[in-house]
Amino acid sequence: MQRRLLCAQTALFVAGSTLLVPPLAQAQAKAPQAGVEFIILDPAVPGQVPAGKVELIEFFGYFCPHCNAFEPVLSPWVKQLPGDVVFRRIPVAFSDSSVPQQRLYFALQAMGLIDKLHARVFEAIHVKKINLNRGEAITDWVVQQGVDRAAFTIQFTSFAVATQASRAVQLTQAYRVDGVPALGVAGRFYTDGALTGGMDRLLRVAEFLIDQARAAR
Repeated sequence: MQRRLLCAQTALFVAGSTLLVPPLAQAQAKAPQAGVEFIILDPAVPGQVPAGKVELIEFFGYFCPHCNAFEPVLSPWVKQLPGDVVFRRIPVAFSDSSVPQQRLYFALQAMGLIDKLHARVFEAIHVKKINLNRGEAITDWVVQQGVDRAAFTIQFTSFAVATQASRAVQLTQAYRVDGVPALGVAGRFYTDGALTGGMDRLLRVAEFLIDQARAAR
């Protein structure tokens, strides 16, 4: 399947801002429509949250400039989510070249370093233009952030991280993700910036879908 990577669709995102065209401007005034701004998944994707909770997943790639632009918008929004919403990130790997960065995320997660280094990874790649496509370069960069080389290498090359990466690929396929940044809600809904036309609208659609998932419990 050909991926419609948002990273190649600069008409949708400009310097982190929403760019609207007339049809989308009209859509802002009404509730999101299935098949237009979001997709209903059938079959639904099994969730990993307790009963009574709504699972919200961000699919992203460190390689993607639009994910980089989305992160400062997403992070404060996530902090204000209701208590019944469980948020998690899933790094995508649409090709083998993305796997090292996918493993980077899971290694940092295992070491409790996401809060400290997640945004720094984006900055390193998209602002400082550091090539983090290979394991050796990734390890060297992480060490420069004050992380023990041996401890990181153990996690980066671990079976647990490899398993998480494999599961991420399966989840990406189950949600039918073909562009990033994208959001999955409650295993039932999928939306992304190509469908909504911009980052702000993507979050508004996500709020609508969270309400839909909550009402269906």
